[in-house]
Amino acid sequence: MAVLEILEFPDPRLRTVAKPVKVVDNAMRALIDDMFDTMYDAPGIGLAASQIDVHQRLLVIDVSEDRSEPLVFINPQVEVLDPELGEYDEGCLSVPGFYETVNRPRRIRVNALDRNGEPFTRELEGLLAICLQHEIDHLDGKLFVDYISPLKRQRIRRKLEKAHKKRA
Repeated sequence: MAVLEILEFPDPRLRTVAKPVKVVDNAMRALIDDMFDTMYDAPGIGLAASQIDVHQRLLVIDVSEDRSEPLVFINPQVEVLDPELGEYDEGCLSVPGFYETVNRPRRIRVNALDRNGEPFTRELEGLLAICLQHEIDHLDGKLFVDYISPLKRQRIRRKLEKAHKKRA
């Protein structure tokens, strides 16, 4: 298992739309394990494959306090169950150090494959529903900064570009 590099905004690779996973095999399960290691190390509660420059429809989540509820979603498809939106302050491993309020549906249903390629359906609400929608955005080439004003987005971009230059 390994901790992988997480792409950071404004890296253009974060805008790549992920392709469906065709085969769930041992290599995919090894990638899933590496993604959990990377997410826990960061530390975060969700990570999409797009964030580690793997453009396949795969994401991992664990919103538990003690990292005891790892969830895998391969080729997730979401249906909104309640059109009422909830306001959440979202952060992102690809936009480190920034949090902004985003409105998303509070209750959803997801159809996906698990780490063994078995299909499942689950109804989600609260933080787990928000996190899943955030990670699916990554698979679609979107970031939470796309939901905020252009002025705020540009300010975040400049600060992260400056931080990247200092590290280089």
